[in-house]
Amino acid sequence: MPARGLKGKNFISLADFSRDELLFVLERARWMKRDFKAGRLESALGGKCVALIFMKPSTRTRVSFEAGVFYLGGHPLVLGGSEMQVQRGESWADTGRVLGRYVDGIVIRTFAQCDVFDLAEAASKPVINGLTDEEHPCQIVSDLLTIQEKKGTLRGVKLCYVGDGNNVANSLLLGCALAGVDIRYACPAGHEPDPVILAKALELAEGTQVKGFADAAEAVAGADVIYTDVWTSMGQDEDGAKMEEFGAFQVNFGLVSKAAADAIVMHCLPAHRGEEIAADVMDGPRSAVWDQAENRLFGQMAIMALTF
Repeated sequence: MPARGLKGKNFISLADFSRDELLFVLERARWMKRDFKAGRLESALGGKCVALIFMKPSTRTRVSFEAGVFYLGGHPLVLGGSEMQVQRGESWADTGRVLGRYVDGIVIRTFAQCDVFDLAEAASKPVINGLTDEEHPCQIVSDLLTIQEKKGTLRGVKLCYVGDGNNVANSLLLGCALAGVDIRYACPAGHEPDPVILAKALELAEGTQVKGFADAAEAVAGADVIYTDVWTSMGQDEDGAKMEEFGAFQVNFGLVSKAAADAIVMHCLPAHRGEEIAADVMDGPRSAVWDQAENRLFGQMAIMALTF
């Protein structure tokens, strides 16, 4: 039974999960959203305390997790990087050993994936990856939930990711491969997704298409979903040469017109309007961006309810 298999399990990378487990998380998120909209709340985290560690600034991740813990009957304990002793040299392992004795679960948004592993290995309680430079698994749960709502299914849907092969692109590869979503990606040369994660996605695909393109228009042709993200990720300096290099990978009306007639456009936010996505596309009738952002709450509530 997937639910029993998830209890107490870390949620660090989608590569650690089976197709059945991921689909079960999505099913839980769907009915949690239904109940929430009907004014019904469950107390899956009743009497529990959850530590929310933010080494990076956050809007959607922080608010959705903090609100999610509250709605599930728990107490969120938010810890900013400047408030923690890791800033003064304490190891993540030592931090995990202590927090595991205080709280029932830990969510962390930080830089290096290895820090999350160190924290999780030492803590006696489950750890959720709220974002690292390498992966963003919780984002992809909400993305798949959104696609399922808009398209009625996941199996056979064609998604095209356009832009920088960053942490979101890495986790999209894994999530789409597991869920049966065909994924194409178009990135400028030298900015492709992590080759190790790409190899893992190909291994998980089991007949699902995972394919890279050098040309965005070719990749988008016939796509059901167009997905993009910022070209300059958090913590990186803006590079004028990079902006020029990415110019042909902007999601604008011309590019969207090459996709399927009922294609939707997605962006995990925050967006740099006029760079990776044109404002009229982001605010247009094809945009699923705001529903996608809303679904962060329900995806993360489901993950916490099943693991914590």
